[in-house]
Amino acid sequence: MQRRWHLALPLAALLLSACATVQPWQRGDLARNEMAFEPDPLLASYRRHVEFSKEAASGGATLSGGGCGCN
Repeated sequence: MQRRWHLALPLAALLLSACATVQPWQRGDLARNEMAFEPDPLLASYRRHVEFSKEAASGGATLSGGGCGCN
């Protein structure tokens, strides 16, 4: 019986706390530039390029490869 409680309590906590409804007036706050993963796409692209250039021997953020890293 006690084993069932060990399984039921975490499951109930997971099911009851998972979702939240966003009201229409709250969507404007969530759509601000500060809330984006990368607020400035141009700067994010530049940073990825620099990281790729410095990590060219290991392939940067994508595939493995070789090279001197002089992009």
